[in-house]
Amino acid sequence: MYDLELERVKKEIRKLKAKKVLVQLPAGLMSNALMIVKELRKTGAEVILWAGSNYGACDLADYAECDLLIHFGHENTIS
Repeated sequence: MYDLELERVKKEIRKLKAKKVLVQLPAGLMSNALMIVKELRKTGAEVILWAGSNYGACDLADYAECDLLIHFGHENTIS
């Protein structure tokens, strides 16, 4: 299970008063895409899902029409 910190993301959207938000997900999280978009739309922002490639943090979407880019990724932890 992933901790997507959606409450934290929604708080940031509201804080920045972002009207148009672009969400970029790696392939492994695409199964959560509709849930993420639905949850983030509760802020009142227009939420757009990036359908292009995503090969990690160095592959950020280039979409100048948005106020905020939310880039989700995987985190590897060692216990």
